[in-house]
Amino acid sequence: MKTTLPLIASLAFLAACQLTGGASTLAAHENRAPPANARAQGVDGLLVGHRLMAAGEPELALKAYYRAAAEQGIDADVLSAVGSANLALGRLGQAEQMLRRSLEMDPAFVPALNNLGVVLMERGNVSEARVIFQQAYALDSGNTDSIRENLKRAIAMIENPGYSAPPEDVQSFELVRRGQEDDFVVLSAL
Repeated sequence: MKTTLPLIASLAFLAACQLTGGASTLAAHENRAPPANARAQGVDGLLVGHRLMAAGEPELALKAYYRAAAEQGIDADVLSAVGSANLALGRLGQAEQMLRRSLEMDPAFVPALNNLGVVLMERGNVSEARVIFQQAYALDSGNTDSIRENLKRAIAMIENPGYSAPPEDVQSFELVRRGQEDDFVVLSAL
């Protein structure tokens, strides 16, 4: 008798809910999301990707960069961004491939040069990284501190093979350009 009483009470409660239409008092058409505006402008995938990279979300940034590639086409900026996201994810082979493709399209694209140098340093190709950092530094006119520091680190590693960066200096840097302007944002590699 004790087990049937809670069962009867719960069935009565469920029956009452069904009679009133459930817990929601909204009509079905009022409980839907508003329709999408097909004429509205979407946010630039590159901008979204850059913001996601700054927030430490390289996987989501990579998806945003792919969306940008689909919407605006593949150019040096998009390829560099995809390479930077792959670098942050530790996918060095893919990062190097994308950054080299970016440089084929625009050999003077400073962010791609710097990020390729970072990839080469990570892979142990210090001599080639030094040359790449020198190119980036020259094209940037020495304006970006992270490129200067990357070049210094590469030179120190070549001149002193036993060189190892101090623990607080281990963090690598990467440079990402926002939009088509020369507005650069330095992001730390993860």
